[in-house]
Amino acid sequence: MVATNRTVVFVLMLAFVGVSLGAVHKVGDSTGWTSLGNIDYLKWASAKTFHVGDSLLFEYNPQFHNVMQVTHNDYQSCNGTSAVASYTTGSDSVTLKRPGHFYFLCGVPGHCQAGQKVDVLVKPSSKGPTASPSPSPSPSTLGSSPASSPSEMVVTAPAPAQSSALSLVSSKVSSFVAACIVGFAFYF
Repeated sequence: MVATNRTVVFVLMLAFVGVSLGAVHKVGDSTGWTSLGNIDYLKWASAKTFHVGDSLLFEYNPQFHNVMQVTHNDYQSCNGTSAVASYTTGSDSVTLKRPGHFYFLCGVPGHCQAGQKVDVLVKPSSKGPTASPSPSPSPSTLGSSPASSPSEMVVTAPAPAQSSALSLVSSKVSSFVAACIVGFAFYF
């Protein structure tokens, strides 16, 4: 009977950890963030469903690429000079904190024009209560774009290098899991 109760507690802890994680989407899947090859980032994004709490993982060679979060107008014109946020580590994780469009491009001359840009449409969270959207940024800050400001996102960089997006876990969640395991061990 005690072993059964312990098993139930352990399974419930694991279920809680699984529910609390947002999905991690490696931009470009196995190809990553690059201007080489035939990766169609518009097609990649349209085949995915993004929710509040999910993360985008941009993996790339920082000697040749970067990631610029831009407004809709700058996305359309491939202009990274007035980016809302920029990332340059080669392994950048961006947590999507509100519904709406997020626009990213490579700021290296010619790369955006070659297709190295992505428009991500984020839907409300699919887990638990629907998150309320943040107030829209003022037009003077972001033009007429619905793009988010850096304060509406959580950025952790560099992200751990992993072979699969599903195997990526944030350090906070790792710490939580470790604490659960230690607590579980002391409980029994």
